[in-house]
Amino acid sequence: MTSAALYGCAGHRLTEDERAFFARARPWGFILFRRNIDTPDQLRALTDELRAAVGDADAPILIDQEGGRVQRMGPPHWPKYPPGDAYLKAAEDLHGARDLARLAARLMAHDLREVGITVDLLPVLDVPVPGAHDIVGDRAYGRDPQTVALLGRAAAEGLLAGGVLPCIKHMPGHGRAFADSHRDLPTVHADFETLDGWDFAPFKAMSDMPMAMTAHIVFTALDPKRPATQSKKAVRTMREHLGFSGLILTDDLSMQALSGSLGERAHRSLKAGCDVVLHCNGDLIEMQAVAEATGKLKGRARARAEAALARIVCAPEPLDAAADHRRFFEAMGGRMDVARGPDVGEAQA
Repeated sequence: MTSAALYGCAGHRLTEDERAFFARARPWGFILFRRNIDTPDQLRALTDELRAAVGDADAPILIDQEGGRVQRMGPPHWPKYPPGDAYLKAAEDLHGARDLARLAARLMAHDLREVGITVDLLPVLDVPVPGAHDIVGDRAYGRDPQTVALLGRAAAEGLLAGGVLPCIKHMPGHGRAFADSHRDLPTVHADFETLDGWDFAPFKAMSDMPMAMTAHIVFTALDPKRPATQSKKAVRTMREHLGFSGLILTDDLSMQALSGSLGERAHRSLKAGCDVVLHCNGDLIEMQAVAEATGKLKGRARARAEAALARIVCAPEPLDAAADHRRFFEAMGGRMDVARGPDVGEAQA
């Protein structure tokens, strides 16, 4: 039976040790990073290998393909897409920005499907506040909850139309964090009413999405002792107050916001109510530690996982890839950017 975990791998192809581990651990799926990506043919071969290792042709394969700083597939084989805040800048109004966000996501879905990737960790629904850490920054679609929800839904719809699952992140909100959770544990002291009207609002508005990723952040209004990923109170808020009934996966367990061994991090996250744990860096020893602490994907969690995958359409919305890419980049400023820009660290998810 499948385990309640997602793992990365080290390079462009699986090693024999990785193949044996995945066959034994049977993770629900996998995540890819820039270290795993060279050419389209190589990437397609890798996604085929990953699924073969677990004997499941439908095993989900995830990637962070947002655009801007967070884009794992890029030039010279794939276009460089803009960050989330670029759509409002390029469009004449909010409706135009919505159309651009949807088209960008539809084009990204096309790129992903061609190489066997079926889940994009997008849209980012975090709403930055003044002075917050720049880890979100230009990845946000806007600076208010309504704009973020509108453009976030457009992006999710574009992905779904292209046969790729969206995953909303970072629930219940990373925009108020004054630290980078890759390195430190942020603590948010805002009261519940403030959080509800700002940080939580886009997640409430998109509670019908198939998947969500948690934030490694302490919200003192929810649980002053534990980050949301490992807090029963926070996960219950996601389920009951935000109304999210889809699959909840953790952000990367190897991020420094979390404490304890990798096994303890996995155990606490699952005990809090997360459905699936995510380990990204491809370190085989660390993955083995996570596997030892991770049980099977069963019960409600398994039902949510199956319901999420059932939303992948077999026949994506028609797309003229060359013409629509050209139309999109003309609308964004007249050229297709092929420069390789800065990238948020490998652990970012």
